[in-house]
Amino acid sequence: MLKQNTKISTKALLPFSIAALLFLILLNMALGSVNIPFSEVLLSVTGKGSENIIWHNILIRTRLPQTLVAVSAGMALGVAGLLMQTLFRNPLAGPSVLGISSGASLGVAFVLLVAGQTFGFSFAQIGMWGDLAVAGASLGGALAVLALILFISRKVGGTLSVLIMGVMIGYLSNSVVGILKFYSLEEDVHNYVIWGLGSFSRLSLERAELFAAITIPLSIVSLLLSKPLNLLALGDHYARNLGLNIRKARFLIIFTSGILTALVTAFCGPIVFIGMAVPHLAKMISRTSNHFSLILNSIIIGSATALLCNLIARLPGIDSELPINSVTAFVGAPVVISVILKRRKEKILE
Repeated sequence: MLKQNTKISTKALLPFSIAALLFLILLNMALGSVNIPFSEVLLSVTGKGSENIIWHNILIRTRLPQTLVAVSAGMALGVAGLLMQTLFRNPLAGPSVLGISSGASLGVAFVLLVAGQTFGFSFAQIGMWGDLAVAGASLGGALAVLALILFISRKVGGTLSVLIMGVMIGYLSNSVVGILKFYSLEEDVHNYVIWGLGSFSRLSLERAELFAAITIPLSIVSLLLSKPLNLLALGDHYARNLGLNIRKARFLIIFTSGILTALVTAFCGPIVFIGMAVPHLAKMISRTSNHFSLILNSIIIGSATALLCNLIARLPGIDSELPINSVTAFVGAPVVISVILKRRKEKILE
């Protein structure tokens, strides 16, 4: 009877979660340095237009792409974090655990730090082409590390070995970045640091739509991994006895998580803590070990968390915008700390 009530309450929470997500989308569109009435937001978003041209331009050119990017990035990071935590059976694993974000950072470092001295100009100061170069370098670095991790995953037998290799690759990438920063110009280092703080506001509406068109379907397609994830959660021995091809499942999980992480890092910079904290929130709300429900909740909660962080980053009435990573750490760190304390308490009770 208790399990039945739990399932009912979980299903009842889904419409509430979706409603909360829609409300956060409206808040992100309406609130900021200039507060815009909800009625004007709805008119502009539905294509009817607003009588106030300034409000309409703010909504369409700034807040709509920023909101779209936050929804897509939060969704992707939430799913990627859940996949990594299940694969490695580590509650502190996140999307960047395999060094993919570090690979992206290394690619950007070569563009912003090396090119500045080699060609005598900064890519950060040449507008759209500079942004495309940074995004391309980030995506290239992330995909290169992902390809290496996938190659390693097919060669080695244990999941722990893949995790160790990923962590080591991340350390190597960071060490190279540190050397490049030491020998680079102060202005180039400043541009690199700004990129590393992360942002949901770097993309135009067209590029935000492209980003969403890739990340949202891929996040939803990850629901197809729910069955192998359920089997892996039981342990490799049980999963193998139940007919699961461990290496193939591990390959697909790493590939999906890696692509999502690479895309977010390329377009938004390295966003921290969302991918680590969201899966725990999804487990608390779902109250189930079924990964179909967990992935679905990670999609919704990830988007909502990113929107909340984006809203805090540009608090109403403040002209400047806070670095998104400082806000995500402020929101996500308490969740991770509570998980550690809860696990410690459970071990004491045992």
